[in-house]
Amino acid sequence: MFYKSICKIFCRIRMVDNKLGKLNKRELQRLLSYIKRDPRVLVPPLPGYDSGVHFLGDKCMVVSTDPCSDVPEEWFGWLLINYAASDVALFGAKPEFCSINLLGALGTKPTLFEKVMEQVCVAAEELNMVVVTGHTGTYKSLNKMVGVCTAYGRIDRSNLIMPSNIKSEDIILQIKEIGFEVLSNFSFMRNKLSKKLFGIIKMQKLLQEISMQSCVYEALKLADLGGVNVMHDITEGGLVSVLNELADCSGFGFQVENEKLLIKPEIKILQEYFSLSDDEILSMSSSGSLIATINPKEKDRILMEISKFGIFGRVIGKFSKNNKRIMIRNKKKFVFPSVSIDPYNKILSG
Repeated sequence: MFYKSICKIFCRIRMVDNKLGKLNKRELQRLLSYIKRDPRVLVPPLPGYDSGVHFLGDKCMVVSTDPCSDVPEEWFGWLLINYAASDVALFGAKPEFCSINLLGALGTKPTLFEKVMEQVCVAAEELNMVVVTGHTGTYKSLNKMVGVCTAYGRIDRSNLIMPSNIKSEDIILQIKEIGFEVLSNFSFMRNKLSKKLFGIIKMQKLLQEISMQSCVYEALKLADLGGVNVMHDITEGGLVSVLNELADCSGFGFQVENEKLLIKPEIKILQEYFSLSDDEILSMSSSGSLIATINPKEKDRILMEISKFGIFGRVIGKFSKNNKRIMIRNKKKFVFPSVSIDPYNKILSG
């Protein structure tokens, strides 16, 4: 699983053309081609899979690792835990254990490590997770702190929820609006501009919504309901990356309706201020929001059940045997974007 961790981290840093973000599928496949298959591993590193799975006695262990950087310092440790824990939960497993690496720039004060570690432990306790091991250190090659969390959770093989489980005609359900991550992080990291664009009352509300960047709660509730075939969070590359990855994994096409997408209304203000295209909005990293594909016969039951837990979802489209990838906008069909243009760094840098 060492190689799983390394490859997942590499996926977060595009090394071609000096662009930030995940490697594209072709580049990632070249990287993964060096890893030998092993019968002890049920789900090896694969494009579109944010967790791996290995056998552990009569159960399976879901493992996911995620880096954390360029986020509000006040929530660094909390987000570090929840990013990786969310990926484990999206496979249907309750996150139980984790390891933590905190890597600082040369000169990073011990008090910053301590502050982040306190946040880590608060987040872990909230999820009833245990920090098992980790590493801390300072390095010349870094100019800011980078954290890496690897989370683990046990599950019966029969209960695994994986991208390969998609069925043709599955309905696409979106949980939580696109934009929580960008809006809350923007309000922390570009506080003056956020106050100017949204006003102090709205900005304070956006600051409070930073905890929406976890989908552990929503994923585990959905997993318990049955009828859910696949779950995937809307992280780097946004909806563009998620839907294309799921289509690649399944071989199916999909159709989504632009007017049905759940998008935070404040995103329109950012779109106008930063001159963002519609494709950039669709590509916007939205940690905490997720896509679930569900059996159409289970739609009404699932929507009713999740509402009891305070979870709001909306059907935005469906998969189909037809391999076309379609966006319906104003009742007209367009080809869904194939390449994500995530505006996170454009918005947060300043």
